[in-house]
Amino acid sequence: MTQAHSVDVHRPKVEYFNIADMTNTDPKGFVRPVERYVLEPWGLYMARQSDHPEFHYLESWLLPQPNIRVTVFHNNPEHERDQDYYIDLGEFGQDTSQQWKSIDHYLDIVVRTGRDAELLDADELLAAYAANLVTLAEAEAAITRAVTAIDGIAANGHSLEGWLDTMGITLTWR
Repeated sequence: MTQAHSVDVHRPKVEYFNIADMTNTDPKGFVRPVERYVLEPWGLYMARQSDHPEFHYLESWLLPQPNIRVTVFHNNPEHERDQDYYIDLGEFGQDTSQQWKSIDHYLDIVVRTGRDAELLDADELLAAYAANLVTLAEAEAAITRAVTAIDGIAANGHSLEGWLDTMGITLTWR
């Protein structure tokens, strides 16, 4: 008999990105200084230091279309990971003229350029839906976005950049 996998059920994680104040408010309410924001017609770039035990710096692009957040984690040597990009799926966009907001809908994709794109945390999305923390429409949208992203990445040689290029999006990193 196999043991059931327990999932930590939580509300969707919400973050704020305040361009005027050069801050990022994480899902737990911690306000962190941001080193750099870059606003493009198709998204918002953020780069900042991190006090996380596994990584010391992170860079993210919030892309309202296709509703993804692409992150590069600069891991500490003892926590290196076999991934090029980490993608969160959800709702990402401007909240006010100087602030952006992200709502993470649980599903994530790890991209290993030229090799694969792996879907993560489907169990979290299903548990959140079962607990009425997301609507059926939100869960369906997350799944559709994940399928679209994985298909697009795979169709472009397992390249996130190749897929985004088909939409006129070019990501730059520090």
